[in-house]
Amino acid sequence: MTVRVQDILKSLNILAPFNLAEPWDNVGLLVGNPNQEVTAILAGLDPTSALIDEAIAQGANTVITHHPVIFKPLQAINTTTLEGRLLEKALSNRIAIIGCHTNYDSAPAGVSAILAEQLGLVSLRPLLPTSPEKLPDIGLGRIGDYPAAISSNDFMQRVLRVLQLESVQMAGPLPEKIRTVAICGGSGSDLAPQALALGAQVYLSAEIKHNIAVWANECRFCIIDGSHYATEKPAVRILVKQLEQICQKENWNIRIMETTTECHPFVTKNRSHQ
Repeated sequence: MTVRVQDILKSLNILAPFNLAEPWDNVGLLVGNPNQEVTAILAGLDPTSALIDEAIAQGANTVITHHPVIFKPLQAINTTTLEGRLLEKALSNRIAIIGCHTNYDSAPAGVSAILAEQLGLVSLRPLLPTSPEKLPDIGLGRIGDYPAAISSNDFMQRVLRVLQLESVQMAGPLPEKIRTVAICGGSGSDLAPQALALGAQVYLSAEIKHNIAVWANECRFCIIDGSHYATEKPAVRILVKQLEQICQKENWNIRIMETTTECHPFVTKNRSHQ
């Protein structure tokens, strides 16, 4: 059965409806032809030239990224710039690029829900519901509970294991026993007061602003900055599995791959430059 880009878009629209995207966002098919036959799909977090190179090497002509390749309206495509070269490479190799960003953040089985489930939290509900009465399962972030309170050490081991990090930054005191945790994968600094208001003991997110960290210390609320990449990366792996399940259900014989070349954009350096 021939699978076209528009078939993938329809499946993604069921998994994470594109109309859930924030008004400032840009999602859906951002480069390419919806009628093009799909050879294979490569999924990653960021649209980069390296990811397009990987797609070419793997024989994939469809790329799905969390962050959109075109975020703001383009006034020109200058192929001497990074962005221009990426678009030129994608178009000249007939590679379609699909953005699945804040619609996937707000979906019931999206970015924050995936992170919360991997940390072992249950009874998940949105941290900021899109429409509390009409769409209670949809919205940004998630807050959930452990069936029984766990120790701070157990919690931190889970966080570091799931994020695949050696360390994280934290503001405010970490409770000795933790039962309720709020999550927002990616940049979620502004949702910290909402997490506290809903009764979270710990808030795990990324790109926490200085003033929010100071506020957390003042009100003795624990906020953990797990970095944008690490708090969203687990969702890419699950997106691949979700697409594989759709392919199996639809009897689509195409490969779905997670990038193997993408990595955390930051490295940690100490005084010895190690």
